[in-house]
Amino acid sequence: MTRRLPTALTRGARAAQTWLLLGTLVPLGIIAVCTLMLLQLRQDAWDKAERTAQNLLQVIERDIDRNVEIIDLALKSVVENLQMYDLEEISPRFRQRILFDRAVNARDLGVMLVLDEYGNALYDAAGWPARRINGADREYFRAHKADPGIGLHISRPVISQLNGTPVVVLSRRIGLSDQSFSGIVLGSLSLSYFDSLFARIKLGREGTINLFLDDGTRLVRYPEPNTDLAPNFADSANFQRFRREGRGSFVGVTHSDGVQRLYAFTQVGSLPLILNVALSTDEIEAEWRGKALVIGAMLLALCGLTIGLSFLIAWELRRRSEAEAALARLSRTDALTGLPNRRAFEEAFARTFAEARRRGEPLPLLVVDADHFKRYNDRHGHAVGDRVLQGIAGALSASARRPADLVARVGGEEFAILLPGTDAEGAVSVAERVHAAVAALVVEAEGASVGRITVSIGLALGLPREGGTPGALFDLADAALYEAKATGRDRTCYALMAVDGCKAA
Repeated sequence: MTRRLPTALTRGARAAQTWLLLGTLVPLGIIAVCTLMLLQLRQDAWDKAERTAQNLLQVIERDIDRNVEIIDLALKSVVENLQMYDLEEISPRFRQRILFDRAVNARDLGVMLVLDEYGNALYDAAGWPARRINGADREYFRAHKADPGIGLHISRPVISQLNGTPVVVLSRRIGLSDQSFSGIVLGSLSLSYFDSLFARIKLGREGTINLFLDDGTRLVRYPEPNTDLAPNFADSANFQRFRREGRGSFVGVTHSDGVQRLYAFTQVGSLPLILNVALSTDEIEAEWRGKALVIGAMLLALCGLTIGLSFLIAWELRRRSEAEAALARLSRTDALTGLPNRRAFEEAFARTFAEARRRGEPLPLLVVDADHFKRYNDRHGHAVGDRVLQGIAGALSASARRPADLVARVGGEEFAILLPGTDAEGAVSVAERVHAAVAALVVEAEGASVGRITVSIGLALGLPREGGTPGALFDLADAALYEAKATGRDRTCYALMAVDGCKAA
């Protein structure tokens, strides 16, 4: 089969595919870029949240560390003054000033007492005489009595015996030079101090602040207070990580409410306290999600519009190319018979001739003409003549059945059959089939047959490798056709064959 050049339809299809490809790839590229930008915005939101948590942590840690330090200085001052002066010889007024002078600097200090070795209140910062109270059963009293080197002790939350409010007790041991136990000095810090401190912090709806002792006891939780006075979380995975790492941040789930949070945590100075600020991950991403939804919706709408327009343009290009291809087919197709017209035949003939020359193959050509065709038009009218031509066209197409064979109408009642890759015997066989097929045609006019239809055929066998042109080959076949007409019609005459001559059908 001869090679076909790209048609208008093929070019149009390629253009449509190109538009579809561009119309798909460009939006996908935009989506990819915007996705990277949104991911970067999400990372920025997380970085901002972590910086915020660390800054809040630092501010709170400094405030707690400073307050505890002030209270501890007051406790140390009392311990030193108890050892330096014979306080029983000093008037109560001056004794109060000597012992508790530094206590006035401790803004958030509640009760401040000196307990003797039996736990009884000996001196009271609130005035003289000391209020009647005994703390021998308190955990912090027993701890100092058992361990001389304990230093500053921070208790678990307890209910104050004096005012009934929950407090944390900071205490130091009073000892003589022989390290014998002489009692303790204590100062209370109300848990409301932490609430007022944390209340200034904006955490979001699900953010929390927690302060633990290093044994896992939670002193305070903000904004929701502890359901129990001093719950212990030593076994929780989050607290174990606080103790193990000392300082840092991570994302974890809060066991009590199942909310995922970003935890920023640190030890408070050198104190046995662990502080954490926890921000809800949903709230961290809330603003980003809002922006992502708006940008994503707009992006999808624009990309959808772009893809839709690309499909529309591609459809229009394909429709236009199909229309152009149809026009091209019409310009190369005989309207009456549906066969290729002379223009299409000449283009195909030139290509086929060149291909036969390249391959070194013979090229048979049959020129077929209807016998006495003018008689049908004159006797029965042009409509019947047209049906005769259509019948002949069908007979020729049925006789040349190979895909490479080409049947064309090249004149009024003249047809051509091109048989590439066929030898002389094959061409003669096709000519015989044409005579038989045409003879079998029945065309009626006014209810009766127009009679037997015949054709004359001129067959020329070209040898392109030995020279010549398509026009010369056609002239030879045409000359053979005229010879068939001149010698009686309804026959085939041959040119450039081993034996020149004619053969009746």
